[in-house]
Amino acid sequence: MTEPYDTLETRDPAAREAALMAALPAQVRAAQQVPAFAAMLAGVDAATVDSRAALARLPVTRKSELLERQKAARASTEAWDPFGGFSAIGWRALRGLGGARRVFQSPGPIYEPEGGAGDYWRLARAMHAAGFRRGDLIHNSFSYHLTPAGSRMETGAHAIGCTVFPGGVGNTELQLQAMAELRADGYAGTPSFLRIALEKAAETGVALPSLKKAMVSGEAFPPSLRDWLAERGVQAYQCYATADVGLVAYETSAREGLVLDEGVIVEIVRPGTGDPVPEGEVGELVITVLNPDYPLLRFGTGDLSAVLPGRCPTGRTHTRIKGWMGRADQTAKVRGMFVHPSQVAEVVKRHPEVLRARLVVDGEMANDRMTLRAETAARTDALAAALAQTVRDVTKLRADIEICAPGSLPNDGKVIEDARTYR
Repeated sequence: MTEPYDTLETRDPAAREAALMAALPAQVRAAQQVPAFAAMLAGVDAATVDSRAALARLPVTRKSELLERQKAARASTEAWDPFGGFSAIGWRALRGLGGARRVFQSPGPIYEPEGGAGDYWRLARAMHAAGFRRGDLIHNSFSYHLTPAGSRMETGAHAIGCTVFPGGVGNTELQLQAMAELRADGYAGTPSFLRIALEKAAETGVALPSLKKAMVSGEAFPPSLRDWLAERGVQAYQCYATADVGLVAYETSAREGLVLDEGVIVEIVRPGTGDPVPEGEVGELVITVLNPDYPLLRFGTGDLSAVLPGRCPTGRTHTRIKGWMGRADQTAKVRGMFVHPSQVAEVVKRHPEVLRARLVVDGEMANDRMTLRAETAARTDALAAALAQTVRDVTKLRADIEICAPGSLPNDGKVIEDARTYR
């Protein structure tokens, strides 16, 4: 698995940096052609944005801002745009645009367009590093509806030449049956579901001798779980991707941080600002993706990480990051899905009898639990049931409900509390 996917991975770092900076002006010009960035970058000469210093002078667009712009543009009767003016592709109803092959919905909701290029979100590079090869059968347990992960893993696997079984989420027994009867070579999905499947296999006496490799994402992947999977014959590797920009970084057989993808420019900035931090300091990952279809410039992910010094022992020469180190804001990732403070607010809005609410995420990683603590004088079972249904409607996730007395929640401004333990 030290074999590179292509020659881009092993090129001289100076040559890579020069190529990325040379591509920046064209990407800025592409961004200036879409309504959102046309306003944000008014007066910017794209030709001068040809260095990291120049890039750092552009504004950061954070997920919360993307969501608010999308909401406003979706509600507009004069300038309706489900992408908030950030996309250069769409369909007939969207400014007469074409070129969008799929549209995905992430929690918020936020909508993401997909163009027609093969391996559009660049997952093949990560899957190749995880050992996936032409001719493999890959069991894909990421969701195929609404959210993009299932489709993206599939297109990445197809780019390598793999066959894919679209397992989707849930139906553990049926998925396990398919893994065994089709003799899947590899798995793509969340690490927690892979653990559930392997535990179920052991419990029911189902043998999976062919399942040797996995590409996992969507949630934290602690070393303890990695080792647990390896003890059962599955070498699993993680990748870091977002619904908005696709692949950002991926793990290699060296198991030393994550190597950056070749199609993005990554900055690490001080949370709440757009200022790059010194190498090694923890900060927020800000991504510029080299994609004229959906030209996100300086997209703030809200995720924390830091540059890992040195080069990957596999021979890949791109910068490495330490991986996901938490959130720069209160947004939490639960069972592969982002949960935003705005969603908690939406739950409260739908129940006027609730004064304040706090969503607590606890448990060990890969065994997440959500509890909505709601302040209200209406302490009824009916309200608790209604709140549970609303949380599921808004976040697509289940939560326990704890009714609290008015004034009992901490007065610290926190809407989402991540109280999970990491091992």
